[in-house]
Amino acid sequence: MLGEARAIATNDIKTPRIPVGIFAQESEDLYQWCKKDKAQLMAAGIPEANFEKLNQAAGALRHAQSLWAEDLKSRQEAEQRWVEESPDAFDMRDQMVHTFRYAYRNDQGNLMTLNAIAEGDSTADMIQDLSDLSVLGSKNKEPLQAINFDMAMLERCAIMSSDMADLRAMANGEKYTQNDNKLIRNQMYTLLKGYVDDIRNCGKYLFWRNKERLKGYSSSYKRRTRKPVMDEQSSM
Repeated sequence: MLGEARAIATNDIKTPRIPVGIFAQESEDLYQWCKKDKAQLMAAGIPEANFEKLNQAAGALRHAQSLWAEDLKSRQEAEQRWVEESPDAFDMRDQMVHTFRYAYRNDQGNLMTLNAIAEGDSTADMIQDLSDLSVLGSKNKEPLQAINFDMAMLERCAIMSSDMADLRAMANGEKYTQNDNKLIRNQMYTLLKGYVDDIRNCGKYLFWRNKERLKGYSSSYKRRTRKPVMDEQSSM
């Protein structure tokens, strides 16, 4: 179903307003319910292929939701790790700047470089600073060795800079770019919703005076919650 879902125009993509698992289950229930009325539904304009596509799209939506949920879990874990680990990274940067100021106190060139590195306190600054400090120290070792600085700290700074950059990107990525698995989930939802709406609307048209058959062509979730679910544009 991926090709068909990907072909949906961006402006037509919708986001779920009811739990995805419930919508997928209702779609599968609809597939079973409408089998009895298949001939009548086809006579009223529903293509025969759409019945199987309804069932296939429901399964595809479940799978897409699982992929997106795993992405979301990974981001939440990354955010928690960032909260736990970033204070140590900022502290490392501050310790290194403090140490380098003393080690290079008699070297105006290195002090000027250090002052430039130390400017700014943002997350991006900290990540870049750790890398820059590692390079500066590696190129100017003697003053650091003279004060018995642990040279292994230079490599640790470089590793920490890389690790924190990866962690921040994982935690923040969804804030700046549309996650592909989320987009696919929304496309699959939109595709399935089209099949569901067409069959439900046709069923309501055919069985408007047959309450027993009519009930299978509406959302039991909406009936339970009694909350209108508006058509949605993909703003998320």
